Amino acid sequence: MTNETLIFGHRGYPYKFPENSLSGFAYAVEHGVDGLEFDVHLTKDNIPVIMHDEKINRTTNGRGKIRDYTYQQLQQFQLRNGETIPSLRDLLSLVSQKPVYLNLEFKTNKIHYPNIERIVLDMVKEYNLAHPVIYSSFSLQTLKDAYRVDPSQQYCLLSNHILKHPRDLMIEAHLAGLHLSHYQPLRNIKERIWTIDDPKKQRALLADHVAGIITDNFEMAKNVKSSVLV
Repeated sequence: MTNETLIFGHRGYPYKFPENSLSGFAYAVEHGVDGLEFDVHLTKDNIPVIMHDEKINRTTNGRGKIRDYTYQQLQQFQLRNGETIPSLRDLLSLVSQKPVYLNLEFKTNKIHYPNIERIVLDMVKEYNLAHPVIYSSFSLQTLKDAYRVDPSQQYCLLSNHILKHPRDLMIEAHLAGLHLSHYQPLRNIKERIWTIDDPKKQRALLADHVAGIITDNFEMAKNVKSSVLV
């Protein structure tokens, strides 16, 4: 279905697992999630790792900025279930050849990691993925830099503001879609809306045929979607 709304697990499945954990990603893939949304930073030795925050304080038993640790040093810290911080390579290996979409967010709106675009794009190309990765960022500059590295990929701007001239912006920045915290009635523009956990809002977005709903509880959202399609 060309107008099908895909359900993306926001940072995996934080309703049941630690956010951005390999176990959450694995559970979601095994239980039929359409897509996974996750965040990527670089370590001190330029290894892409998956975590939402720039610091490890909130989600691990450690402290400090990701960029101040090497990947090996980061492995001493654990998420609340005892897992280590996953690398991008861990997730790509997990989903290789699985029928799942990936929405990779370059987490560069507060810290711009030098060369993160090329490092990530080159790594993704090493894996046999079922669908092209959807790249997103709050940083328009990051998306422009990524486009210069590889103009064949899908780049989407994240925003929590109403966009006044979205079509002009998309043309100027070579965007394939918009990832918004709200719905804007924009004909023929792919919109993926975050983070929607309210079934009423999910039903409304399904009726609007948005391209994607990003949610903390993908199983509930899948049930809502199933009930709408009946």
